[in-house]
Amino acid sequence: MHGSFWHWLQHHLVPCPFKWLTGIDCPGCGFQRSFMALLQGDIQKSVELYPATIPLLLLFAVAFWHKKFAPERGSTIFKILFFLTGSIIAISYILKMYRLHVTI
Repeated sequence: MHGSFWHWLQHHLVPCPFKWLTGIDCPGCGFQRSFMALLQGDIQKSVELYPATIPLLLLFAVAFWHKKFAPERGSTIFKILFFLTGSIIAISYILKMYRLHVTI
């Protein structure tokens, strides 16, 4: 992608209303920066910024596929990905809040 587009995009991320109101990161804070890193091919930085980005994108893709092509069948893969992604979000958020509390 063009350099000026990246520069513009990085400076126009959607602010988190929860963080704006409370000053505390929400469980989704970091997703946009992580997604940007992933688009730039930096998987390690993406995972460091928000560990659930790749599983979350995979979950969206599976949900779309399931809804579009197999709505009548229950999807075990979808259920597993949903639980896994939710667990990653919860655990990484707990660790982030713990580290924040310890460093204060």
